[in-house]
Amino acid sequence: MPLKLGIATLCLRMQVTVRVPASTSNLGPGFDCLGVALRIYNNVTVTSGRGPEQPHPQIVSDAAGRFFKQARCMFRFSFSIVEEIPRSRGLGSSATIRLGILDGLNRLSGAPLDQFTLFKLCAELEGHPDNAAPATFGGFTVVLGSALRADRLTRGVPAFQRFGVSPQLYFVLLVPALEIRTSIARRLLPSKISHAAAVENCGNACAITAAFASKNYKNLRSAFVDFLHQPFRAKLMPFLPGVIAAAEKAGALGAFLSGSGSAICAITLQHPDRIAAAMKRAARPLLSRTIVTRADNRGAHVIRSQITDH
Repeated sequence: MPLKLGIATLCLRMQVTVRVPASTSNLGPGFDCLGVALRIYNNVTVTSGRGPEQPHPQIVSDAAGRFFKQARCMFRFSFSIVEEIPRSRGLGSSATIRLGILDGLNRLSGAPLDQFTLFKLCAELEGHPDNAAPATFGGFTVVLGSALRADRLTRGVPAFQRFGVSPQLYFVLLVPALEIRTSIARRLLPSKISHAAAVENCGNACAITAAFASKNYKNLRSAFVDFLHQPFRAKLMPFLPGVIAAAEKAGALGAFLSGSGSAICAITLQHPDRIAAAMKRAARPLLSRTIVTRADNRGAHVIRSQITDH
């Protein structure tokens, strides 16, 4: 519930903590369109009142500026973040910070913006919607390419679609000790691909969407092959093909580069620990760790709100 600002509380500080899930995006062929929220979280606390002694980091000041312009309000605030999501690994860490600031400021303002508007603002700040959507709404999300220019409906068609994900499905993450900046990874992508490669990508992305929509997850097998971005980003991560092959040999339904990397995600209905061990072996001698998790179906939400005088 949004906090109400009354005359008696004008001199008090209001504080909101928003929990925002990580996300794995693209899922191989669904470049900038598909994403799944994961049960790994960043908690963003926003407090109204006295601002910081030093300027906010740009990622925070940009999100705040976008919110204040859209909501037509302005107030000083401070923030803190408890981070669980590895940075620069293709797990949506930046989206969680941007969305946490947007959502926190919105709650402190009496919630003038709806959830879809917060998603759009976050996606605009990110430059792509595939992490912003699952972080906002939870579950498996499919976003239209025109979503950033659209209202909730485009010619009567939803700008995004969301499907709940069964807890029977495991997401196995290999997280290398290697940071990859999204901007650098995007520069490797070609401006054109062949017609045959485009057709293959479309078919695989459709198969993934159908499997998640129907919850017939066995149909995910062999659907994660991509020609749009993974072959080119593998130049930064030469271990990628070997880790994917090891995951599939160990029983995964498939595996793919998570976002722009460097994390690699495998999806399975069984034996997640065995798959994690196989992925870690295949990545050697590169230092890495593994995380076994499930999908988050709730998305960003407030876990604590309070009024404080200090």
